[in-house]
Amino acid sequence: MNGGDSPSSKKAPPPRTVQNYVFAVILVALFLVVCRLFAPFFTVLLWSTLFYILLSPLHHRIVKKIDFSKTRGALLRNFWAAVFALGTVVIILIPLFFMASQFLQQVVDLIRTARYLFSVNPGTLTGIFEKLSDLIRDLTSDQIVISAGDIQRRILITLSSSLQNLVQMSSGLARNVGSFLLSLVLMVFCLFFFYMDGTYLSRLLLHAIPIRKEYISALVGKFKDITRNLFFGYIIVAIVQAVMAYIIFTIFRIKGALVFAGLTLVSVFIPIFGGGLIWLPLGIARIINGNVAGGVVFLIVSGIFISTLDNFVRPMFLQNRIQLHPLIIFFAILGGMRTFGFNGFVLGPMVVILFLTVLDLFLTEHKIEHD
Repeated sequence: MNGGDSPSSKKAPPPRTVQNYVFAVILVALFLVVCRLFAPFFTVLLWSTLFYILLSPLHHRIVKKIDFSKTRGALLRNFWAAVFALGTVVIILIPLFFMASQFLQQVVDLIRTARYLFSVNPGTLTGIFEKLSDLIRDLTSDQIVISAGDIQRRILITLSSSLQNLVQMSSGLARNVGSFLLSLVLMVFCLFFFYMDGTYLSRLLLHAIPIRKEYISALVGKFKDITRNLFFGYIIVAIVQAVMAYIIFTIFRIKGALVFAGLTLVSVFIPIFGGGLIWLPLGIARIINGNVAGGVVFLIVSGIFISTLDNFVRPMFLQNRIQLHPLIIFFAILGGMRTFGFNGFVLGPMVVILFLTVLDLFLTEHKIEHD
């Protein structure tokens, strides 16, 4: 009998004693404490990790030829890590902060304009409200009766409350500049060490996960690939469309151009309608107001340079990689933002991506076992 096959050579599984359960309880308790310690910095760690995943291939291509055993190589390593960390914050995050402040200001201006029109000239939309009232009565078989005046009053109440909330949000944004700057400093700090020791940190984290090594490697590889596919193939394309929409809306002097560009950013994920859900009503409104030629030109330009743009830009980013359906991304973003707030814009799609990745690994393993 082969010695390697003898029963004595096989290690028996460790017995389940009280000490094992106590150790497991201590481990879980310490894990919860660690999560509590890192919870205040969750946003910083989340976005730092995301930017590192997206930009690490470029960083790796730059530093892969550097000999780190030499003093000059160590200095270059620190230099490029600092460049990428600072560049991420300066080029991406700081402009986003100022855009967010301008976005809120334009929303406030639009709501103030709408409230002014309703208050000063209440008869402007009376005909539309009367038709809406009749439509509600017809759809509900006279079970819900709302007069045109009630609709207008409720809209005014909604506009007033929304205006108050946005003003408070803008004030809070101004008051929290110091906190924002501190977050930027912490993000630079995190990104610097991610670029310096990202490989070591990822190995350390993955080593702590009680899953087979080959599963972990496949999971991480698929997750990174689909995450980059999501951001470069969909979110970046949506941002390009939103930027183009902002340029067009500004050229045609649309009031609140940044607000409508932001709405375009969200609407491009909606199948069938896409960006047309925003620019089409704007063009029709311009035609109704008497500017027929300007409205027609606006519709043509918007249709070509906003809605048709993704047909040319998306293949450049996706190439032959796995594609995700826009409807899944749309509901993942909405559900994520409802559950996690602003971070849900990233967490929602990432949770779905992680689920699909684990499901794919499970189905692959299941198929292998039955072949």
